[in-house]
Amino acid sequence: MHVLVFVKRVVDYNVKVRVRSDGTGVDTAGLKMSLNPFDEVAVEQAVRWRQAGVASQVTVVACGQPVVQDVLRTALAMGADRALLLDPGSAAPDGPAVLAGLAALVQREGVDLLLCGKQAIDDDLGDTAPALAALLDWPQALSVNRVEWTDGGLRADCDGDLGLEQWRLPLPAVLGVDLRLCDPRPIGLPSMMKAKKAPIDTVALADLAADTPAHCSVAACTTPPARAAGQRLADLPQLLAQLRQLPALQPGA
Repeated sequence: MHVLVFVKRVVDYNVKVRVRSDGTGVDTAGLKMSLNPFDEVAVEQAVRWRQAGVASQVTVVACGQPVVQDVLRTALAMGADRALLLDPGSAAPDGPAVLAGLAALVQREGVDLLLCGKQAIDDDLGDTAPALAALLDWPQALSVNRVEWTDGGLRADCDGDLGLEQWRLPLPAVLGVDLRLCDPRPIGLPSMMKAKKAPIDTVALADLAADTPAHCSVAACTTPPARAAGQRLADLPQLLAQLRQLPALQPGA
């Protein structure tokens, strides 16, 4: 079974981001970048399946400029077999074009299972897994926190609106994994040194997806207003009195 994991390079979760002075986006100059934590869990789980003999190959893919290779090497140090970089060229990668290119790559590489984090910590959209499932016409499971292999497929435990959901999926399939699926392993120095010398294949995004105008653009980016200071109340009656004054609880609201 060939498992492909789509990963993203994001600002490290320990770093406080700031908006550019012109409001065109987030200023990432000089900030520490790292592998998206949800994608890191996906890589770890795929490597565990390969080590257990369930998977035969683990490929990691990222899209962006050559600087994105650092997260691919992190995945290689974790135990991935192969790394691919989707090069969008001089233009900034557009979301729909990246998804179309990745779907074409999945079909070209003969992938049996596609993994990615359920969301990225920079935009929190959580649209990669369902969008790829729609493009590939594959079954999907989102917010996956446990996987069991069954005859002809797998069973996934997922977080749903009403609690835990269990889904049975045939292969090929798409999984958007949660942080609770597994704990990523610590990376040792020998693995890091080996990953630095590992080859990373580059594939032009234009060779996989048609060159179309960008579908999305950033209109403006602003820093959210500072949160108001809290208020300490003496007892429950005071709390109830404060709650009754909220606009949402007023008659006719």
